[in-house]
Amino acid sequence: MRWQTYALVYLLLAMFMVLSHGPLLQVPFYWDETGQFIPAALDLYHSGAVIPHSTLPNVHPPGVMAYLAAFWHLVGFSISHTRIAMLLLASFGALVTFLLAIELGREATGTPAFSALAMLCLSPLFFAQSMLAQLDMPAMCFSLLALLLFLQDRYRDSALACVALVLMKETGLATAGLFGAWLLFERKFRDAAWFLLPASVLGVWLLVLRSATGHWFGNAEFTQYNLFYPLNPVRFTLALLRRVYYLFAGTGHFIGTAILLWAFRRTPIFRSRPWQIAAAFVGLNVLAVSALGGAVLERYLLPVLPVVYIAFAIAIRALVPVPRKWAVAALIVCLAAANLINPVYSFPFENNLQFVSFTELEQDVAADIDLRPGTIATTFPLSDALRHPEYGYVNLPRQVIELKDFRASDLARLQDHRPDMMVVYSTAWDPLRLLERRPVRWLMRNFYNFEPALSPEGAARLLSMRVVRRWEYRGVRMALLTR
Repeated sequence: MRWQTYALVYLLLAMFMVLSHGPLLQVPFYWDETGQFIPAALDLYHSGAVIPHSTLPNVHPPGVMAYLAAFWHLVGFSISHTRIAMLLLASFGALVTFLLAIELGREATGTPAFSALAMLCLSPLFFAQSMLAQLDMPAMCFSLLALLLFLQDRYRDSALACVALVLMKETGLATAGLFGAWLLFERKFRDAAWFLLPASVLGVWLLVLRSATGHWFGNAEFTQYNLFYPLNPVRFTLALLRRVYYLFAGTGHFIGTAILLWAFRRTPIFRSRPWQIAAAFVGLNVLAVSALGGAVLERYLLPVLPVVYIAFAIAIRALVPVPRKWAVAALIVCLAAANLINPVYSFPFENNLQFVSFTELEQDVAADIDLRPGTIATTFPLSDALRHPEYGYVNLPRQVIELKDFRASDLARLQDHRPDMMVVYSTAWDPLRLLERRPVRWLMRNFYNFEPALSPEGAARLLSMRVVRRWEYRGVRMALLTR
């Protein structure tokens, strides 16, 4: 394929991505966007500050924030411009996925690249994350580019892609380390040396961060939660099992996994050098994100998700025509439906379009609060939404008392200085009430410091307030309390 063909395919993918997300381009900023990435990008946009001052600095490199700041300098800051900027980057990731599928499927029958691309574009995780200003979708783009170039024996270019990767997300260093170690094993020492470059660049960033904050990872709380907290054997094991479940069972993936297991021995391609490297890439990244990161978020799996879809697509090609068509159709239907249908167990809303429902509920609550004077007490992320008009929820900044959570011990400190209003809500998705089961409650209490939050009525009784309004949308509830 010539570069003109690449450009045309990218243009078509970008048009598809923007048009398919068209109704969502004005969705306000959500969760970690408001807590970290948008304020950090705005600091860089307004003042050129590489180390953010509007939010706590941490180890995350400034690559994504620099990309957004540059895009805003070209077209101006707005929510829709931010969504388009991320969709353009996601389109690049989709293009690289297509090219990687061609590379990994050279010995396969048919054209699995189109099936793999369709699975990725319809995947609820990719569809949701492709518009969010977070790190993992950009990390996916450059992880896949580095893998593609490595498989093409373009080792220097792969190392440079790894430099871009670690500037997007620090955990990308695992990918660079894998490629360097693989070349050392193959005794290609000169080529392996190129993969020291990403570590050097990340080291410079850590030096800058330590010089500005006095801490190698930006702040001690971030380090404790993301570096040491996940290493508890129980938490690590459960995180690893959750990763494996999402990749190979959830969202209809069990269909592809069953066919992959059937086809593995019948399809020699999976025992080739490219697939050995791809499998090592998936395995190492899954282990890395299970051992690093206190929040067990499925978006951390985005760099390996396209490789799993490519494996599914190649395995499905080993079926005879009629079962092949049914398998592709079943997997596509499951992926498309999972964008709107929530699982029966707890999950981060950003895994599908449930996050849009949550932001719409936040908007309704904020519109009501906009009409009421006084101070408000609530928790993140609504607290940030009410303080910052640029996030898309309020017209003017409000005075907010931010609570850690709605546990009785946390609310008790408000008894002597009650706010004028309080918004109580829960982001726990638990339709089967699993959190009420004794074994689950024991596990959560002993290993995750879980303590049930007070209901709106319980919070009202504790603070001598009253519930004046309730909202509910797609299983998420919020309540407004006043004095």
